[in-house]
Amino acid sequence: MDVELDVKGMNCEHCEKTVNNTLQELNGVEQVEVHLASDKVNVKYDQSIISLETICEAIEDQGYDVVR
Repeated sequence: MDVELDVKGMNCEHCEKTVNNTLQELNGVEQVEVHLASDKVNVKYDQSIISLETICEAIEDQGYDVVR
């Protein structure tokens, strides 16, 4: 499944790496693209392994806001 998330609070390359690395570590996440300029994060994941809610919570646990 592919999803585009609107993530607020990312404002530098460190933020971009933090979100990318956090999501890459999750079992079931297959691909991550973080677009700092547009505050968008594209995630390809296997919904039989991980839920969208878990992905959003992982981002929020790093201090960013996912607009749902």
